[in-house]
Amino acid sequence: MLSAGAFGLASLSGCGAGSRALLAADSQPENYPTVEALRFFARELARLTGGRLNVDVYPSEQLGSQSDTLELAQLGGIDFVRINSAPLNVLIPETLVPSLPFLFRSIPHMRAAMDGDPGRRILAALERHGLIGLAFYESGARSIYTVDRPIREPADMAGLKIRVQTSDLFVAMVEAMGGNATPMAYGEVYQGMVQGVIDGAENNFPSYESSRHFEVAPVLSLTRHVMAPEILAMSKRSWDRLSQADREAVRSAAQTSVPFMREIWDRRVVEARKIVTEAGVTIVEDVDRAAFSDLMQPVWSAFADTPDLRRLVEDIRGMQANPEQANPDRANPEQTDA
Repeated sequence: MLSAGAFGLASLSGCGAGSRALLAADSQPENYPTVEALRFFARELARLTGGRLNVDVYPSEQLGSQSDTLELAQLGGIDFVRINSAPLNVLIPETLVPSLPFLFRSIPHMRAAMDGDPGRRILAALERHGLIGLAFYESGARSIYTVDRPIREPADMAGLKIRVQTSDLFVAMVEAMGGNATPMAYGEVYQGMVQGVIDGAENNFPSYESSRHFEVAPVLSLTRHVMAPEILAMSKRSWDRLSQADREAVRSAAQTSVPFMREIWDRRVVEARKIVTEAGVTIVEDVDRAAFSDLMQPVWSAFADTPDLRRLVEDIRGMQANPEQANPDRANPEQTDA
């Protein structure tokens, strides 16, 4: 991995008279929706600035892990970073709120909240820590998949060892749902289910399909327990070097990339569902999400533990989904308000 100093020199190097080359990092592979959205953002920014600002996108952790690139962005070593909210949760408590289980009723509800005042407050909190929050991308709705047991109500979780990422919040969530949370590296999950070390895991439709986990855990229950968005941010040090006009162009390009990303994501969800269904996966849709949601108050209280965070939770819960955020043509199973 290059040093922060090397990145800083790269981001300041010209790519033509009067132009500047900027660096953007993403941990996901080429052609993943967030990477495609970053490339769209780069094209739009170049158009808006007449070629003054040109963004080179580096996917697949080419510039380091999410934690690495987050730190580099704070130091001004790279200019843009697309990360999920987990690496920010300890540093910026506001970013933890959208990860709270069963907070969002649906993808349209999540989009309405992140496009509205709650989302703006979360993005604004990044500036205290050397970042400028530009936009929310998304990673869909996470649901539980198991080797052989459908999950319809909390009692169905009893005794199940469910893999979670290394996160106190996710451990608390699965325990509150009635299961046994088992932190495990993502690369070990497939064999963990084959060997009976775990009974299942949880993720979104595209990851369930691309990881091939459906081959060994062919029962997917649409718990839709977490709908945490991803974040596109800019280094504040890079931001401070921009003119006001270029700052406005950056914000505009970032916001324009959001509906583009959502369209790609919705399409990818539908494609993934089709693949796993044709492979014989049982998809359980009649999940009692209200029963699970009723169990989450202790989790919310433990993690949204300040008046400001509790107010943010209540503001999100009180928002109504915007029906225009749903895309019926895609028949995305995550779109249903419940």
